Amino acid sequence: HNPELVDPDRHTTVWPEERVMDDLAARRGRLQGVVISGGEPTLQQDLATFIRKVRGLGFAVKLDTNGSNPDVLERLLSDGLLDHVGMDVKAPPGSYAALTRAGIPPSTITRSIAAVLASGVDHEMRTTWLPSLLSRADLLEIAGMVRGCRRWVIQRFVPSKVLDPTVLSDQSPDDVQLAEIKAAIEALGI
Repeated sequence: HNPELVDPDRHTTVWPEERVMDDLAARRGRLQGVVISGGEPTLQQDLATFIRKVRGLGFAVKLDTNGSNPDVLERLLSDGLLDHVGMDVKAPPGSYAALTRAGIPPSTITRSIAAVLASGVDHEMRTTWLPSLLSRADLLEIAGMVRGCRRWVIQRFVPSKVLDPTVLSDQSPDDVQLAEIKAAIEALGI
């Protein structure tokens, strides 16, 4: 949903960290927390230092991640730097590389899921559903992967900003499809 962060031809103006911190400091008392999102924020070498600065201003921190960097995620969790984690679970393990077009081993994602589940930190897992890319069976398999999470949200694909424009003409799931998959997942006890 943020292709401008991935594609250099779409990059927008980057604020220096000092400006971000000054802006946050000016909003103390009006904001409760900061969401660190991306692209993939765990790729930033100074992420833990940045989070410590944000927390030092009195803000709670939510991290949105795709789970591709479990070493960093585990460290942030064990250091008590995160108040909430939102993790995208994009596909079942056998389909991850094909769907994401990235060489992420499935064990990397399952390790990140396990770290979040074991952490005790508030969290949400989410999967964006586009039926042309994820089948009903895929969603049921993902349900098994995230079993035990506090919240798993299946969000309807919304054709807007994407890296791959070929999916813009694909049909998003309708209300009936969403209700059917919800019922199927609930029948599994997830």
